[in-house]
Amino acid sequence: MNKVVIIGRLTKDPELKYTPGNGTAVTTITVAVDRQKQKDKAKEVDFIPVVIWGKQAEATAQYMSKGKLIAIAGRIQTRTYEAKDGGKRYVTEVVAEDVQFLEWGEKPQGNSSSDYSDMEPIDDENLPF
Repeated sequence: MNKVVIIGRLTKDPELKYTPGNGTAVTTITVAVDRQKQKDKAKEVDFIPVVIWGKQAEATAQYMSKGKLIAIAGRIQTRTYEAKDGGKRYVTEVVAEDVQFLEWGEKPQGNSSSDYSDMEPIDDENLPF
């Protein structure tokens, strides 16, 4: 059985790309996951690379940003590739099957403001329910 569940914070903003050909969305993130703290030892953190595919990849890129808390369920995958210098590189990563945003919100776009000062308060006594 190959199943992993991690909860942690994004170390940087998600990177969304599309595959050549069919244009499938793929987002890569790195999640900082705290290790169980042992008595009299400093806190340790693991930085785990995660790959997210499809609609979940697009949603993650749109709503998540550096520092946000995220939960990932998936599988561990290892792969190799040949680097530009001719050397062989080994990669271990989590391929996400389920992504849960534990803290989220739309990323700010340019100068858009989320100021609600132009809204009028509603008198609760006039509500029909």
